[in-house]
Amino acid sequence: MQSLRVRTNGMRTKGRLMALSRSARRTSSRLLALATAVAAGLTIAAAPAASPGAPGIGDPYFPNLGNGGFDALHYDLGVSYNPDSGRLDGRTTLTARATQNLSSFDLDLQKLTVDSIRVNGKPADFSRTGDEIVITPRHRLRKGEEFEVTVAYGGVPQALNGPIVFGSDYGWMKTKDGVFVACEPNAASTWFPSSDHPGDKATYDIRIDAPKGLTGVSNGRLVDSYDKGGRSYFHWRETKPMATYLATASIGKFDVKTGKTPAGTPIYVAIDPVLANQNKVDVYAVTAEATDYWSKLFGPYPFEETGAVVDDMPEAGFSLETQSKPSYSAVRSESTIVHELAHQWFGDSVSVAHWDDIWLNEGFATYAQWLWAEHRGTATAHDSFLAAYNSRPADADFWKIEVADPQRDTMFASAVYQRGAMMLQELRERIGDQAFFKLLPAWTKQHRYQNADTEDFIDLAEHISGKSLDGLFQKWIYDTGKPAL
Repeated sequence: MQSLRVRTNGMRTKGRLMALSRSARRTSSRLLALATAVAAGLTIAAAPAASPGAPGIGDPYFPNLGNGGFDALHYDLGVSYNPDSGRLDGRTTLTARATQNLSSFDLDLQKLTVDSIRVNGKPADFSRTGDEIVITPRHRLRKGEEFEVTVAYGGVPQALNGPIVFGSDYGWMKTKDGVFVACEPNAASTWFPSSDHPGDKATYDIRIDAPKGLTGVSNGRLVDSYDKGGRSYFHWRETKPMATYLATASIGKFDVKTGKTPAGTPIYVAIDPVLANQNKVDVYAVTAEATDYWSKLFGPYPFEETGAVVDDMPEAGFSLETQSKPSYSAVRSESTIVHELAHQWFGDSVSVAHWDDIWLNEGFATYAQWLWAEHRGTATAHDSFLAAYNSRPADADFWKIEVADPQRDTMFASAVYQRGAMMLQELRERIGDQAFFKLLPAWTKQHRYQNADTEDFIDLAEHISGKSLDGLFQKWIYDTGKPAL
């Protein structure tokens, strides 16, 4: 993840050493797995051994997020919410494929109470260890086998807080009339059991029910909605792979406008009526325009629908690129909208493999804001670069963050956004516009609906430009200190 291939006087720099270290660990793990499989085949071929899946995928920032031993394929979520009490009752069915012979496996779930678990329709034993549910199916699962695990659960979801997201609460957040759901990086498991890491994407059906008169908004396309017995029901379907933190189920009173962008992409915009007359930005119009413009620069729009959810949630203090329709606690500017929409390519479709590569999301979306200003004719990206560079003295804390590994509690530090964008402008000026604007859609095409890391981006940039870019990346995202221009 945090890799670079720079050599000085025959010595590898820190970035490349880290890449080689991780590569070696991956190779070692694969060889060990192969040796184990061969040994098992020779000794107990008739009854292959099974072992527990790992409680996490080993992300350096969140070691116990995600789960080992299986690959999530599809979530069918049903959430019933009572705004008065704050109680959620849920039923989640996860379809997954075992990646090893499994005697047990984990799911991530924070605080909520589990009522029952079934694997392939049969009751399963389970226990809790912190935020991990350890599930032991009645019959062991064989490598390659698809299986279903259904979890019935409930309680009052608790928002997370702390320094990570600008000091704000995040996750499942109560509003005056419902709930605002924005979960980056680790709060999806506050409202549904999951393999809560972007490295384990899946498709989704999300079914929401709430008191009649409220609207439930989620990812993808609305496939059904109706009222029954004092409740309103909404069924959303996301057919493209999605990271857990991008899932949403925002509920409240919304004014909804639907249609298509000028280029034909379906659009769904829901705005809290409290904010309808407070926003000077036409969210629908800017969303439609930016979706089409980014489709020209970054490659085809990756999802079935675009849009927005704008909710009266001033306590959140941030917006999030929830897949297919970003969530805004309030729209601050046109620039905010274009930033979150750029994430549909950089972060949502192409997702980080580990959280230490978060600059691949935020640096790109920030640079998209500079490109939008260039598109509008208000400032060139070069001017935006100089303004960001010159506004920060050399001794500012801004320059002390290693962008390619900013650490968990400062993973959303302004340097990740701004210096990440500076890196891209420097890259553009080094390789030229023709190669740079070939690189962006090539990146989103090569890793569409998948995960990628910094080393992948460097490799592609060098391939397309035909230039060695080691020193450039080392200078702007691996080294600390203010680089000389």
